[in-house]
This record gives sequence, C-alpha cells and structure tokens, in this order.
Amino acid sequence: MAGEGGLDRAVEALRDGDEAAFRLVYRHVQPPLLRYLTVLVGPDDAEDVASEAWAQAVRDLDRFRGDIDGFRGWMTTIGRHRALDHLRHGRRRPVSERPVDELVDLPDVTDVEGDTLARVGSEVALELIRSLPRDQAEAIMLRTVLGFDAPTTARILGKRPGAVRAASHRGLKQLAKKLAPEA
Repeated sequence: MAGEGGLDRAVEALRDGDEAAFRLVYRHVQPPLLRYLTVLVGPDDAEDVASEAWAQAVRDLDRFRGDIDGFRGWMTTIGRHRALDHLRHGRRRPVSERPVDELVDLPDVTDVEGDTLARVGSEVALELIRSLPRDQAEAIMLRTVLGFDAPTTARILGKRPGAVRAASHRGLKQLAKKLAPEA
C-alpha cells in the first residue's frame, strides 16, 4: 500500500478497523502533525496533544469521509483544536520520557547521522517559526511545512484563504529578516 493511492486505500481500511492500515496512515500523518503541534504548544506538550487528537479521531472515525489528503487535513484540524484547548486551559500533564518514534515500528535501516542532522536543523527551524506570532506560525507550518494549499489551510484555521496567504507572507518575511546576516 505505498504511494498516495495505497494511502487512500489505507484510510478506507482504517475506517473498517484494519490495524495495519492504521499503522501505515499513522506513520504518514504523525510526523508532520507533531511538528505542527510543536510550534503551537512546544516540544514538551506536543506528543500529549497529538495523542489526544488521535484518540478523538479514532472515536469520530465513522464520521470521516475522504482520501489521505482529506484525512491529513481532518487530523490537523483536530490537532489544532486540541492544542488550542490545551493552551486555553493551561494544563500540564506528565509527559512520557520516551520519544514518539520509539512507540512506532521504525524501518530497520536508518541513517543515524543524517537523521540526527536533519532533526537538529528541523528543531532550529521549528523554534524560529515558533517565535513568530501564532497566526503567521500556523500559516507557515500548514502551507510550507505540511504542504496544504490555501483553501485547506483556511478551513483548518477558520479563516479566508486571502488571510492565510497574507499571514504566511508576513511570517516568511519575518523569518527572512531573522535569517539575514547582520550588516
């Protein structure tokens, strides 16, 4: 079940309770969702919020209709709502010391050095994005990092596509200023 067509079939099978399909969809959706949630709630709480989002998605799965792109958007919307609830309530729960990667079967062959360098670069980039105002950070994460188009991002954020484009543009300009060498 590789490729987008395979993932579309996996989403269908997931709705029928197929555990292998769940693992496949989870592996595809979880990493970018976790990066997005890290920008919203920080690295210490992102895994908890993602877990809450997946729990809600499993409960509401019978109401979902669509393909893998629709599922990604649906999960991101759920994750965003759980993150905003988390921020609104200011609650903190104990966080597992185990990283989420240990909870999922990983491929046997890994490039530890490349993976580590990519993670360090990703962490720096996420921290830069996180330093932006939330509307700009969310627009950049959803459009640039997660690859959603403006209409999908607008639906997730509850805004108009033009407002999403403007926030993304302002955020990217701010990032460019932060990355520009001091003259």
